[in-house]
Amino acid sequence: MPKWLKMIIAILLLPFCFGAVKALWLVLKATHDADTMWVAAVGGAACWLVIFLLLPKPMRVYVFGHEFTHVLWTWLFGGRVKKFKTSAAGGHVVVTKNNFLIALAPYFFPLWVVLVVICFLIGHLIWGWERHLVWFHLLLGAAYCFHVTLTLHILRMQQTDITSQGYLFSFVIIFLGNISVWLIGVPLLTRGVTVMSSLGLWLRESGTFLLRLRQIF
Repeated sequence: MPKWLKMIIAILLLPFCFGAVKALWLVLKATHDADTMWVAAVGGAACWLVIFLLLPKPMRVYVFGHEFTHVLWTWLFGGRVKKFKTSAAGGHVVVTKNNFLIALAPYFFPLWVVLVVICFLIGHLIWGWERHLVWFHLLLGAAYCFHVTLTLHILRMQQTDITSQGYLFSFVIIFLGNISVWLIGVPLLTRGVTVMSSLGLWLRESGTFLLRLRQIF
């Protein structure tokens, strides 16, 4: 797909970005009775932020997760991995299939959050970890903050994943991917609204934004 077409698609997706922000605000307002979860998650995020600011950054861990996310999404689309190399200075994978989701997945798919969720679900099924829920939420906050801070850190440097797709298109997809994680994850964690209601709010608010644009122009 040529970059000029991706730019047009990115512009057309902008109303869905605004709609997603409004929908997320409404979803967060509906979680007013989930104080315990938010305190633990924010506490975990704050713990990681202190580590991020004061200690050497674990780039080898982040780069491994970044490149492995490329691998996971390549497998998801039926491709094969020919080469996988990571180090603290950077990484590289060679795959048989590529598209914009495979290229941009590490910037919106929080691999370490997913691993925390999988480990907790397995532990809960085997040992009944419901009493450890607060630690689960704390680790979720820390893992998501790990994803966000180090992703922003590497985005300060030129990334071929981004340049190959075009800047506007890449950042629109990355933004929508990250906010989708919130619109799906928050309902699952807090049960203030359902996932379908959350996604429905996204569509509704995007439609409302489009109607306002139509009235202006």
